[in-house]
Amino acid sequence: MTQTSENVTWLTQEAYNKLKDELEYLTGPARTEIAAKIAAAREEGDLRENGGYHAAKEEQGKQELRVRQLTQLLENAQVGEAPASADGAVAPGMVVTIAFDGDVDDTLTFLLASREYASADIETYSPQSPLGSGVIGHKVGEDAEYELPNGKKASVTILKAEPYQG
Repeated sequence: MTQTSENVTWLTQEAYNKLKDELEYLTGPARTEIAAKIAAAREEGDLRENGGYHAAKEEQGKQELRVRQLTQLLENAQVGEAPASADGAVAPGMVVTIAFDGDVDDTLTFLLASREYASADIETYSPQSPLGSGVIGHKVGEDAEYELPNGKKASVTILKAEPYQG
Protein backbone atom coordinates (compact mmCIF):
# COMPACT_ATOMS: atom_id res chain seq x y z
CA MET A 1 0.00 0.00 0.00
CA THR A 2 2.70 2.50 0.90
CA GLN A 3 6.25 2.96 2.09
CA THR A 4 7.09 3.63 5.70
CA SER A 5 10.23 5.01 7.25
CA GLU A 6 11.62 1.48 7.59
CA ASN A 7 11.43 1.21 3.76
CA VAL A 8 8.69 -1.41 3.99
CA THR A 9 6.00 -1.27 1.34
CA TRP A 10 2.58 -2.39 2.57
CA LEU A 11 0.49 -4.04 -0.14
CA THR A 12 -2.82 -5.79 -0.16
CA GLN A 13 -2.67 -9.32 -1.52
CA GLU A 14 -4.41 -8.12 -4.69
CA ALA A 15 -1.87 -5.33 -5.27
CA TYR A 16 1.05 -7.68 -4.56
CA ASN A 17 -0.28 -10.26 -7.04
CA LYS A 18 -0.82 -7.60 -9.70
CA LEU A 19 2.72 -6.26 -9.35
CA LYS A 20 4.22 -9.78 -9.24
CA ASP A 21 2.33 -10.70 -12.45
CA GLU A 22 3.64 -7.55 -14.13
CA LEU A 23 7.20 -8.43 -13.09
CA GLU A 24 6.86 -11.99 -14.39
CA TYR A 25 5.56 -10.70 -17.73
CA LEU A 26 8.36 -8.13 -18.05
CA THR A 27 11.09 -10.65 -17.20
CA GLY A 28 9.64 -13.35 -19.46
CA PRO A 29 7.51 -12.72 -22.56
CA ALA A 30 8.24 -8.97 -22.74
CA ARG A 31 12.01 -9.54 -22.78
CA THR A 32 11.61 -12.09 -25.55
CA GLU A 33 9.43 -9.70 -27.57
CA ILE A 34 11.83 -6.77 -27.26
CA ALA A 35 14.83 -8.96 -28.10
CA ALA A 36 13.03 -10.04 -31.29
CA LYS A 37 12.27 -6.39 -32.18
CA ILE A 38 15.92 -5.44 -31.66
CA ALA A 39 17.14 -8.39 -33.73
CA ALA A 40 14.73 -7.57 -36.58
CA ALA A 41 15.73 -3.90 -36.55
CA ARG A 42 19.43 -4.83 -36.44
CA GLU A 43 18.97 -6.83 -39.67
CA GLU A 44 17.74 -3.72 -41.45
CA GLY A 45 21.28 -2.39 -41.73
CA ASP A 46 23.08 0.74 -40.52
CA LEU A 47 22.23 1.14 -36.83
CA ARG A 48 23.16 4.84 -36.69
CA GLU A 49 20.15 5.77 -38.83
CA ASN A 50 17.83 2.95 -37.88
CA GLY A 51 14.84 4.48 -36.07
CA GLY A 52 13.25 1.10 -35.35
CA TYR A 53 16.41 -0.12 -33.64
CA HIS A 54 16.74 2.99 -31.48
CA ALA A 55 13.04 2.88 -30.55
CA ALA A 56 13.33 -0.79 -29.56
CA LYS A 57 16.45 -0.10 -27.46
CA GLU A 58 14.66 2.77 -25.72
CA GLU A 59 11.66 0.53 -25.02
CA GLN A 60 14.04 -2.10 -23.64
CA GLY A 61 15.60 0.46 -21.31
CA LYS A 62 12.18 1.50 -19.99
CA GLN A 63 11.21 -2.13 -19.42
CA GLU A 64 14.42 -2.87 -17.52
CA LEU A 65 13.93 0.22 -15.35
CA ARG A 66 10.42 -0.98 -14.48
CA VAL A 67 11.81 -4.46 -13.70
CA ARG A 68 14.30 -2.90 -11.24
CA GLN A 69 11.54 -0.78 -9.65
CA LEU A 70 9.20 -3.75 -9.25
CA THR A 71 11.97 -6.00 -7.93
CA GLN A 72 12.91 -3.47 -5.24
CA LEU A 73 9.28 -2.80 -4.36
CA LEU A 74 8.41 -6.48 -4.01
CA GLU A 75 11.58 -7.26 -2.02
CA ASN A 76 10.46 -4.71 0.59
CA ALA A 77 6.78 -5.64 0.48
CA GLN A 78 4.70 -6.71 3.44
CA VAL A 79 1.38 -8.22 2.43
CA GLY A 80 -1.59 -7.32 4.57
CA GLU A 81 -2.90 -4.11 5.99
CA ALA A 82 -0.57 -1.42 7.22
CA PRO A 83 -0.58 -1.15 10.97
CA ALA A 84 -2.82 1.58 12.28
CA SER A 85 -1.05 4.53 13.80
CA ALA A 86 -0.72 3.76 17.51
CA ASP A 87 -1.20 7.38 18.54
CA GLY A 88 -4.07 8.16 16.15
CA ALA A 89 -1.89 10.30 13.90
CA VAL A 90 -2.07 10.33 10.11
CA ALA A 91 0.25 7.69 8.65
CA PRO A 92 0.78 5.96 5.30
CA GLY A 93 -1.97 3.48 4.54
CA MET A 94 -4.74 5.68 5.89
CA VAL A 95 -7.72 7.33 4.23
CA VAL A 96 -7.54 10.99 5.20
CA THR A 97 -10.18 13.70 4.92
CA ILE A 98 -8.97 17.28 5.10
CA ALA A 99 -10.56 20.71 4.93
CA PHE A 100 -8.66 23.42 3.09
CA ASP A 101 -7.97 26.52 5.20
CA GLY A 102 -10.42 25.26 7.82
CA ASP A 103 -13.40 25.45 5.40
CA VAL A 104 -15.46 22.29 6.09
CA ASP A 105 -17.27 22.78 2.76
CA ASP A 106 -13.99 22.54 0.81
CA THR A 107 -12.78 19.03 1.64
CA LEU A 108 -10.71 16.29 0.05
CA THR A 109 -10.60 12.60 0.94
CA PHE A 110 -7.60 10.60 -0.24
CA LEU A 111 -5.55 7.50 0.41
CA LEU A 112 -2.05 8.25 1.66
CA ALA A 113 -0.12 5.60 -0.26
CA SER A 114 2.46 4.98 -2.96
CA ARG A 115 1.56 5.39 -6.62
CA GLU A 116 1.66 1.62 -7.16
CA TYR A 117 -1.48 1.39 -5.08
CA ALA A 118 -3.38 4.15 -6.87
CA SER A 119 -6.82 3.14 -8.10
CA ALA A 120 -9.86 4.73 -9.67
CA ASP A 121 -11.83 4.16 -6.46
CA ILE A 122 -10.05 6.78 -4.36
CA GLU A 123 -7.61 9.56 -5.07
CA THR A 124 -4.11 8.65 -3.90
CA TYR A 125 -1.40 10.97 -2.61
CA SER A 126 2.14 9.81 -2.01
CA PRO A 127 3.57 10.21 1.50
CA GLN A 128 6.44 12.05 -0.23
CA SER A 129 4.13 14.58 -1.95
CA PRO A 130 3.89 18.06 -0.44
CA LEU A 131 0.38 17.41 0.90
CA GLY A 132 1.21 13.86 2.04
CA SER A 133 4.34 14.85 3.91
CA GLY A 134 2.51 17.85 5.39
CA VAL A 135 -0.26 15.80 7.01
CA ILE A 136 1.80 12.83 8.26
CA GLY A 137 1.96 12.79 12.04
CA HIS A 138 -0.97 15.16 12.58
CA LYS A 139 -4.08 14.04 14.45
CA VAL A 140 -7.76 14.63 13.73
CA GLY A 141 -8.66 18.23 14.53
CA GLU A 142 -5.12 19.50 14.06
CA ASP A 143 -4.00 21.94 11.38
CA ALA A 144 -1.20 21.00 9.01
CA GLU A 145 0.77 23.16 6.64
CA TYR A 146 2.45 22.24 3.38
CA GLU A 147 4.25 24.05 0.59
CA LEU A 148 2.55 24.63 -2.76
CA PRO A 149 4.51 24.38 -6.05
CA ASN A 150 4.67 28.20 -6.22
CA GLY A 151 6.46 28.30 -2.86
CA LYS A 152 3.48 29.59 -0.86
CA LYS A 153 2.16 27.74 2.17
CA ALA A 154 -1.29 26.16 2.42
CA SER A 155 -3.12 25.12 5.55
CA VAL A 156 -5.47 22.17 6.00
CA THR A 157 -7.38 20.77 8.95
CA ILE A 158 -7.43 17.00 9.49
CA LEU A 159 -11.11 15.97 9.71
CA LYS A 160 -10.76 12.20 9.59
CA ALA A 161 -7.99 9.58 9.41
CA GLU A 162 -8.79 5.87 9.23
CA PRO A 163 -6.84 2.79 8.13
CA TYR A 164 -7.60 1.87 4.52
CA GLN A 165 -9.90 -1.16 4.36
CA GLY A 166 -9.55 -1.92 0.65
